[in-house]
Amino acid sequence: MSLPPAARVAPVRETLHGVAVEDPYRWMEAQDAEFDAWLDAEAAHAARELSALPGRAGIHARLRELSAGAGSTRHGLVAAGGRLFDLRADAGGAPVLAVDGAVLFAPGADSLDWYVPSPDGTLVACGLSGGGSERSALRILSVATGRLLPDRIDDVWHPYVSWLGDGSLLYHRYPHAAAGRRDLSATRRHRLGDDPAADPVVLGPDAHPGVPLAPTDRPLLMVPPGGAWALALVAHGALGGGGIDERLRDCTLYAAPVAALDDPATCPWRRVAAREDETVAFALGPDAAYLVVAADAPRRRVLRVPFGGGPVTEVVPQGPRVIEAVRVVDDRLLVRDLDGGVSRLRRVPLDGGPAEEVPMPVEGGLREWASLPDGGPALLVGTWTAPAAWYRYDPATGTLAPEEVAEGPGDLTFHRVVVTARDGTEVPVSLIHRADLVPDGERPVWLTGYGSYGIVLSPAHEPHRRVWFERGGVWAVAHLRGGGEHGRDWHRAGRLLTKENTVTDLIDCATGLIDAGWTRPGRLVACGGSAGGIPVGGALVRRPDLWGAVVLNVPLLDSLRFEFSENGPVNVPELGTVGTPDGLRALLISDTYRRLRDGVAYPPVLVTAGRNDSRLPPWQPGKFVARLRATGTAAPVLLRVDAAGGHGPGATTAQRDAELADTYAFVLDALGIDA
Repeated sequence: MSLPPAARVAPVRETLHGVAVEDPYRWMEAQDAEFDAWLDAEAAHAARELSALPGRAGIHARLRELSAGAGSTRHGLVAAGGRLFDLRADAGGAPVLAVDGAVLFAPGADSLDWYVPSPDGTLVACGLSGGGSERSALRILSVATGRLLPDRIDDVWHPYVSWLGDGSLLYHRYPHAAAGRRDLSATRRHRLGDDPAADPVVLGPDAHPGVPLAPTDRPLLMVPPGGAWALALVAHGALGGGGIDERLRDCTLYAAPVAALDDPATCPWRRVAAREDETVAFALGPDAAYLVVAADAPRRRVLRVPFGGGPVTEVVPQGPRVIEAVRVVDDRLLVRDLDGGVSRLRRVPLDGGPAEEVPMPVEGGLREWASLPDGGPALLVGTWTAPAAWYRYDPATGTLAPEEVAEGPGDLTFHRVVVTARDGTEVPVSLIHRADLVPDGERPVWLTGYGSYGIVLSPAHEPHRRVWFERGGVWAVAHLRGGGEHGRDWHRAGRLLTKENTVTDLIDCATGLIDAGWTRPGRLVACGGSAGGIPVGGALVRRPDLWGAVVLNVPLLDSLRFEFSENGPVNVPELGTVGTPDGLRALLISDTYRRLRDGVAYPPVLVTAGRNDSRLPPWQPGKFVARLRATGTAAPVLLRVDAAGGHGPGATTAQRDAELADTYAFVLDALGIDA
């Protein structure tokens, strides 16, 4: 196998807080013509090698068949103006917007990143981007015509958009995105037809003395349709999802009357949650906010905070489960819990009181909840072995009824095991495989994990895994420390200076599955994406002997330099900073790139990158691959680059199937399994 030209080595040596660090490929961060040429050569090399792998064509055909047979589960349901909007996939797998079951808008070559309909259902604010970049331009869609209005606002990356009663809308924008910076952002107000350059700031840097903002803070506003109160969320670090009402961390919340937004300078913002409260989710009632907080309650509790002042009351105390999120439905509060990795639901009166259990239809994960045109909520529930399906909640009876039927292949089984980590901590692992399989010491095991930001790996059925199951494989999901499976303390046990736990948990899960008789070294595949590159990359360099193959998808591998990239600063609270001794120590734990050593027999490694990745730039995987090659490892090291892709969101089914075909072919070849 002839390799592409080796990357130029130009070491940058620094001493940070008394620690000597070296970066042989710092020049790649410029992403200039030299880097582009090197990346192109790597991409071409990977494409040649992957396309020539035995069985790759057959795997690709099988994946296309599985994708075609999977159908399109509706998601992102929003009711507005008596109509029901949703996102679904077109024949090519690209997201399209539908209303009342009929396709309303297909974005063509662009990706439809998000949408927010106006309360009367006549207009829709859409985020459109190209090439998987997620750099959305806000456009306005007419529901009557299905066409876009002339209004266009660039760099509105996320669906932090609210419509106001006069037809104007609030949106959050990064003013310096073109320069690779996300500081000094603001929420502005746009009236249709106005020049966006003149849109006034509603909340931003130095806009209001009662809402102090650091340069990297993001002021986000939420105004529920018809609501009298607005809620401002100041995000001091990275957020965990597309919305702003759950999966929160490191934030401060304020409330003000909607009518007062007309004069931003005098708007009477009142703080309803301090940073120290550790708010992770909220719901808005007519006169109060319901906050899920972790301060003094590692499994969280729910507080009722009146918008206009008054006593704060506890409506749901901490219990044995982890409270994830809440929703106001009529005179009740729906509470979503996590119980041993499975979603549970209960309801309580808005002013507190005994909780009633809402029976879940399956043992799975609640992936979305939405409001239907009649005001009743719907819940999307998924499992490891069957596709997700929508259920309607009946407030009168407190029960769920299926809106649709989702059937899995029928021959899969799921069970949860516990592995004892080296420090005695019990780490859950979800195992999915064919029901006829038993441990025989030789099973190929695909082990994945994430373990960052308090994110929970909830049950989800992925049709492509059929390729693995058909070859006798076991899919294992490690619920590592740093995630949120057991609440605040589980997250804290795998972040900053405790990040080593995230890495060693993955290693211990691998050895635990070996000890349980499922597999052996060399039959294990470690796979992780994005921040999942920390445990998987860390396990690669700490225990290279365990793995038959390693797959790193758009990974974070050079932790020390991440904060100097466009998306890096907001991740400092989770990962650390080179600006302090403890911050540097934390980053050195999670940094895979600087742990690579010459002369080590590393296993085959496949790394993926997106040319347009706005979260983790392609120099992150690029520097790692260059250094891994330079160690002299004899095993294949490939850098697969999607020239029209980003971090993952916005990818079409065709793009996903092609990448999965390459991935499965690479892994099966590395393990010596017939494709």
